[in-house]
Amino acid sequence: MSQAASAQGFAQATQPVTLDTVIHTPADGLLAGEISIASHGERLPAYRAAPATGSDHPVILVIQEIFGVHEYIKDVTRRLARLGYLAIAPELYFRQGDPSKIVNVEELREKIISKVPDEQVLADLDSAVEWAAANGGDIDRLGITGFCWGGRITWLYAAHQPRLKAAVAWYGKLVGPVSPLTPRHPTDVAGKLKAPVLGLYGGQDAGIPLDSIAKLREVLKKTHNPSRVHVYPDAPHAFHADYRPNYRRLEAEDGWLQLQDWFKRHGL
Repeated sequence: MSQAASAQGFAQATQPVTLDTVIHTPADGLLAGEISIASHGERLPAYRAAPATGSDHPVILVIQEIFGVHEYIKDVTRRLARLGYLAIAPELYFRQGDPSKIVNVEELREKIISKVPDEQVLADLDSAVEWAAANGGDIDRLGITGFCWGGRITWLYAAHQPRLKAAVAWYGKLVGPVSPLTPRHPTDVAGKLKAPVLGLYGGQDAGIPLDSIAKLREVLKKTHNPSRVHVYPDAPHAFHADYRPNYRRLEAEDGWLQLQDWFKRHGL
């Protein structure tokens, strides 16, 4: 597949659509809502969900899709809270702009995403971890999961944060051009992971060629890394996003079960 075709396919797969979220997770019995986190001299907006009672909950960072922290991502945090986690979804573009004001993905890339440094994202995630430690979270049991744009960030954070116990990356791009803002990609850091990553990918994802998955697996094998990549042969990009036509219920449900097993297996 040519680079142009791959980019076009990825752009089509990431177009937002106006559909209701299929899965609606109620906030009953949860502490759920918007929070503000001190991060490097600014206030980082985030959505938090956790059990309404108890403390010392294991912590899961939830990393947004390309479109930011919208209702689907908030619902994912509530799903995790119902499993007993303190889940936090930070607004990781907040310094560059509001993605909810943009409906065209190419405009979103140009005006916001192209200006977001990886270093800033990783630092803001560290601030979210600090907030969790001070607000009922047990950061000795720290995990992360991310979707699409956030899937790539999940791999990077697994190579960055030594306290991390496990990660689950949903269809995050693995290779790409480097720049001062994006100096490394998952294949570049796969040999230096500080926590095991479960990667969940679609075999029909036009923007993430199977050869890039093969390259990642090769690095993991060479470094004897316990991370694992699972490919659903018939699934497209964003197969877990239940508000979009890409949604594939069977693969999404299986991936969610794999996420739970992965986190439990690694002490979360």
